[in-house]
Amino acid sequence: MRWIETSVDTESVRRLERELGVSPLVARLLAQRGIAEPAAAQAFLHPSLSQLHPPELMAGMREAVERLLRAIAQREKILIYGDYDVDGTMAVVVLLTALRMLGAEVEAHIPHRLTEGYGMRAPVVEEAAAQGFRVVISVDTGIREHAVLARARELGVDCIVTDHHLPGAELPPACAILNPRRADCRYPEKGLAGVGVAFKLAQAILGERLSGRLLESFLKIVAIGTIADVVPLLGENRVIARFGLAALRQPAQSGLAALIELAGLAGREITAGDVAFRIAPRLNAAGRMEDARDVINLFTLADAARTREIAERLDGLNRERQRVEDEILRLIVAELDKRSDLAGLYTLVQHGEGWHRGVIGIVAQRVVERYHRPALVMGVENGVGVGSGRSIRGFHLLDALTSVADLFERFGGHAAAAGFTIATTNIPALVRRFEEHARSVLQPSDLEPVLRLDAAVDWAEIDWRLYEGLMQLAPFGMGNPTPVLSVRGVSLLAPPRVLKEKHLKLRMGNGARTLDALGWGLAARAPKLQAGQQVDVAFALEQNIYQDVASLQLVIKDLAMS
Repeated sequence: MRWIETSVDTESVRRLERELGVSPLVARLLAQRGIAEPAAAQAFLHPSLSQLHPPELMAGMREAVERLLRAIAQREKILIYGDYDVDGTMAVVVLLTALRMLGAEVEAHIPHRLTEGYGMRAPVVEEAAAQGFRVVISVDTGIREHAVLARARELGVDCIVTDHHLPGAELPPACAILNPRRADCRYPEKGLAGVGVAFKLAQAILGERLSGRLLESFLKIVAIGTIADVVPLLGENRVIARFGLAALRQPAQSGLAALIELAGLAGREITAGDVAFRIAPRLNAAGRMEDARDVINLFTLADAARTREIAERLDGLNRERQRVEDEILRLIVAELDKRSDLAGLYTLVQHGEGWHRGVIGIVAQRVVERYHRPALVMGVENGVGVGSGRSIRGFHLLDALTSVADLFERFGGHAAAAGFTIATTNIPALVRRFEEHARSVLQPSDLEPVLRLDAAVDWAEIDWRLYEGLMQLAPFGMGNPTPVLSVRGVSLLAPPRVLKEKHLKLRMGNGARTLDALGWGLAARAPKLQAGQQVDVAFALEQNIYQDVASLQLVIKDLAMS
């Protein structure tokens, strides 16, 4: 990788250091993140529940609350139309819980990824109407479902849309639409996840009931969906994540407690990284491999034995997901590494017969990480490809798919990720036109992987004081990435070790101070390393807990010979 140290305004750093009493490094990190004013930095470093915005600021909230309260009073049946990813399922849990607290007659529909796919379907709404449902609430979907919502209106079903995806030029026909990205919405936080929008509706309908321990209980669920959906952990999302993560240390609900235990996190301080890489994959595995309904049951059933059984099944499904994902990636890498023109490609488009559609999004992300190209990956069955795409910095994936919209049966997404359905006869045209679009907007330099460094430190500075200073900025995520530091001229004290044939472990040090360093997925570097060498390391600093003993550990982002 090419290392680039992020620039910063030195006067802003000095002002933050002086007025907030923080270390020079913390002041630098704040300024690099665009938090240069002392008041804003103070709010960032010390989030409070008072920073949650009033839900009534969101356009459509009054209409949504009035319709739901009327439905509850008149004993009308309410259906929550969910989604199968973590954001969508957590949004369902939030609204099911809130509405049941108010005595509503409410059920949920979770689409099956393989048989229904993403988004709303008219037959589901028609069946709901036939069963007597009078209100449908969409979560994490619906903002572009004009035809389905129009059909619901024909059937006398009132629809409330809660979504966070970009609206089209016109809003769909619904009795209320909650989406902070609406052009006419004055809600201050535009970056809410789908579960965040659902939570604002829950806030509004529960009113003063939602406080104290009950609020903490809700924020646990909202934080899981928010972190899993990789929205910016700034503003209101930062408040949700900070307080939700703190509450996860004491999960009262049996299903959540079982899930946390199986993830190896029981009794620990849970970080955003733990949610992203340990909790969320287990929840996502249900929708990817089987049926996401299990996730709803995990969080809403009271039977501890039953929820434990569900948690164990999710854990097993996650292992199977990893196996399937690794096999598809192996096939893609084998094919790409044989191509003589690989270096000259701006995009990668891969498809395979029978590839499991539940994991293609993760595979696409791993392809991007390996080759640093926008990637589309498709599973093909019966002449239809169901695909998922991931992007790189500077390439807006939804815009790219929109430029070839005539090739798709369905598509949607945002700048970094997208999904689509396409006839296999159109795949050759997609390969060609997707590449042409990329060449029109990208430069060769955009295809070079870049590692952005926040600061350089001396080896002697890497201690608990440094770690605690960095943790003032947690939780980390999109918009507030984990700080990446660099240190030069560190000695390798022992031969490299390879863990699980994938990962690299090193023992490093200068003088009396020694630390372990772990490089996820960097096992291929091991043959070039030997004891006694000096290296420059780009790393994140984390706490490692083994047998209840905490130690500092470097997480290697890249390394080079000094």
